[in-house]
Amino acid sequence: MRTTSTIPLDNKTALVTGGARGLGKALCEALCEAGCRVVLVDVRADLAEATSRALIERGHQTMHCAVDIGDERQVIDCLAAARERFGAIDILINNAGVDYTQPIDELETAQWDHVMAVNLRAPFLFCKQIVTQMKPLGGGHIVNITSTAAKRAWPNACAYHASKWALLGFSHALHAELRPHGIKVTAVVAGGMRTPFLLDRFPDIDVNTLQPPESVANAVLQVLQMPAGSVVPEISVLPMGETSWP
Repeated sequence: MRTTSTIPLDNKTALVTGGARGLGKALCEALCEAGCRVVLVDVRADLAEATSRALIERGHQTMHCAVDIGDERQVIDCLAAARERFGAIDILINNAGVDYTQPIDELETAQWDHVMAVNLRAPFLFCKQIVTQMKPLGGGHIVNITSTAAKRAWPNACAYHASKWALLGFSHALHAELRPHGIKVTAVVAGGMRTPFLLDRFPDIDVNTLQPPESVANAVLQVLQMPAGSVVPEISVLPMGETSWP
């Protein structure tokens, strides 16, 4: 039986938001190892520079942008710098995310707005700009990192749930809209990971119920390398000890 070959990622340019640590860092490392040029975007300039420098020292092509990703002007400027350095963006991974663990009557409006700005507005801003470049080229791949929080709910996370459910819907809407233009869109429903996102806020969490971020990054790479005629609109990557989703 003749098999359909996967798509090589070498010499493609990928942009990863929240790329300085956690899953974002694992994604940047995996993409670099696969031969991509990587644009690492993060609000923390020192961490972004350190992660990017470490990748460069290992012989990879990368650059970093310190960006408030909810700010449209900063997003536009970052993409302009990325295009000047590496050319067109072939892969966009909207990975950055924030959360406040608060009951609704204690959640501040500014905190709600921050979650929406990072988790939902930023993916819209990056997609809006990058799609205008991908359409004339007839291809590209957008990956939106959602969460099991987009599938079921638990207490004291209403802003996070609202943003992730919305991001999942946004991702599926783009999948339907952009397929005629040859642009793939994938939502990654990621279960709990051993990253600062959880470990910094919940120091008593049982790490045995979590998965390493590299496992999710490897799944993303497999999705990105699917044959040109196929697309994975949604994939779940859960640790074996996952407690938030069956």
